Amino acid sequence: MKKENAYEFRKKMLCIHKSSVRDMSKKPDNDMLDLQSGISVVTDVSASEVIRTAALDFINFLDISMGVKASLSYGGSHSGKGSITVHLAKDCGVELGDAAGYKGYKIITDNKNIEIYAYDDRGAAQALYFLEDTMQLERAPYIKRGEVQSRAMFSPQMVHSGYAFDEYPDEYLSQIAHDGRDAILVYTMDVNRTPRGYVDFNGLIDRAARYGIDVYAYSYLASDMNPEDEGAEEYYENNYGRLFRECPRLKGVTLVGEAVEFPSRDPHVAQGRYYETTTDGIIHGKPSSGMYPCEDYPVWLNLLKRIIRKYNENADIVFWSYNWGSQPEEARVKLIESLPSDISLQATFEMYEPRHFGSAVSHCADYTLSFEGPGKYFISEAEAAKKRGIRLYSMTNTAGMTWDFGPIPYLPMPHQWIRRLEAVRNAKDRWGLCGLMECHHYGYYPSFISKLAKWAFIEPRVLLEDILEKLIKSEFGEENYAITNQALELWSDAIRHYTPSDADQYGPFRVGPSYPFCLYRKTTLPSSKDTSSMPDPMFGSSICVPEYGLGPDKRDSITGIRIPEEIKSLEKAYRLMQQGIDLLSGIKTPNNELLTLLNMGKFIRNSITTGIDAKRWFLLKNRLFIADTKEEAAELLDKMESLLKTEIENAQSTIPIVEADSRLGWEPRMLYVTDRWHLEWKIRQVNAVIDYEIEEYRKSLEL
Repeated sequence: MKKENAYEFRKKMLCIHKSSVRDMSKKPDNDMLDLQSGISVVTDVSASEVIRTAALDFINFLDISMGVKASLSYGGSHSGKGSITVHLAKDCGVELGDAAGYKGYKIITDNKNIEIYAYDDRGAAQALYFLEDTMQLERAPYIKRGEVQSRAMFSPQMVHSGYAFDEYPDEYLSQIAHDGRDAILVYTMDVNRTPRGYVDFNGLIDRAARYGIDVYAYSYLASDMNPEDEGAEEYYENNYGRLFRECPRLKGVTLVGEAVEFPSRDPHVAQGRYYETTTDGIIHGKPSSGMYPCEDYPVWLNLLKRIIRKYNENADIVFWSYNWGSQPEEARVKLIESLPSDISLQATFEMYEPRHFGSAVSHCADYTLSFEGPGKYFISEAEAAKKRGIRLYSMTNTAGMTWDFGPIPYLPMPHQWIRRLEAVRNAKDRWGLCGLMECHHYGYYPSFISKLAKWAFIEPRVLLEDILEKLIKSEFGEENYAITNQALELWSDAIRHYTPSDADQYGPFRVGPSYPFCLYRKTTLPSSKDTSSMPDPMFGSSICVPEYGLGPDKRDSITGIRIPEEIKSLEKAYRLMQQGIDLLSGIKTPNNELLTLLNMGKFIRNSITTGIDAKRWFLLKNRLFIADTKEEAAELLDKMESLLKTEIENAQSTIPIVEADSRLGWEPRMLYVTDRWHLEWKIRQVNAVIDYEIEEYRKSLEL
């Protein structure tokens, strides 16, 4: 692979249609319509901008990816020779049956023509995207004759930007729409203001609408007054009210505890923000209102709802219970029982679930693929929401990225994703799950995983293993399918042995091989050199904790028991990743996509090495500090130096990996954190620990 410049991955993200997709050796089967001689795309003269945009996109796809020339014409219900005609079913009196619903469509293909009958304009666009998907999987401009119908399983399907925080170029919006997502999120501190600075909200709403995409505000608006305080109505009118007064076409707002906590009067909570855990320097032992299902949240929500819906009567108020999943079920359910029923409750799919590693127990901290879900926390709230008739959403991460590994674009573990996707579909059947947030912070990155999820979330349902086979063949080469799938099965097993603790997800796995190792002098991870171009969106580099171990958790086994068991589990994950790497490395005819996949697998493997070493370092360091003989201390220092040298080699071997793929080592919050510069910084930092700190310790043994 060639060396890439920083941010070169964004060029790929803006490339909607790949050239040279067509396999010229393929011939159409007898039951296929052959489009290679050209075709006309016909829309009504009054077709919406969404339909016109999708029609022009389809023509570009045929040209760029299939080498087929097509033209756009306007003719209402006209269906000429060799045409693809787009109709709205309601204008034609056509019954759609099971496809009669949001983004629904019916496609009828005969010997010469294709007729699309759509429930709405977004359904028309999705029908054209379906034809594109079909030809990409076939790698030829052939469509099977007959009838196909479809409709959306979930709405909204919300994603953050994986291009850059709150940046949505038109081409990127098109990618999002192609993958079936219909909503984007913008971190909102005020009207037209996000943590990175000015964004024209109404302009973004207009641009997104062309692609059938809605815009949600992810609230960072201040909530400094209790809803029953004098003047609260005026206070919230001046922030939430003003936002929707100035931007009435926002689809809705997402409210999460830690971002919107207000001064609650619930006796279970302390005043102040969630990170203020002490009073006069003494721990008070109470959560903040953002971390507890306070009894006055319904009053607050009703106030916001009344204010917001003056300007948008259909605004979607999404109340996300992310922060209090570890609180007693009784308190959480009690809150849901008192919520207004005309809002949406969002519960994270897999968080807080206990994981067993040998004789130890740990809990899923933030979002993880290691456990497919649903978790007990989600189930308890889903059941309560169903009883109340409240719309149920979930954070599922099904755009392809969790918080298991920081600076990668997506998790290439499709068979584990299938377990998650099927569990999400089952949640729809069992509890009425109807909307998704598919990523948080890391954002949507187009991949074969995001495409797999697109196929998973349409009705009628398809067999995901069959779709995965087609996606692997299309993406990585039909001749490479058997070995590639075998490697991906190994990687899908590897993630099940990942340790999703706070200490891991905010520590070594946040940045991978650039993670520093400290003895008794603490350090901080240096910020990316290009942060001057954009303010830190949230916590900057402080989101990564360079001192491994975040303290005890009353739900988890003590570290002396848990860490050795977690090491064993990660060692198994390492072996499985390496087996997959060995298989992919043996393929004789890899395409560029396969080489990129292999390269990312190596980055994940090296990150696991750092995760294992961080745990070993934690144990060795703590034993060193209580060693009661010089001999024991000397032996521990030798082991620690040897471990650090392993980490230096690991960082050195990662440099060519990240230089071959500019997306590796970058993440939206901290920007580049595992590039050559940071890896070389880590090497210097570790050498300093060897040369100075360990050497100082050795000298103390001579006294």
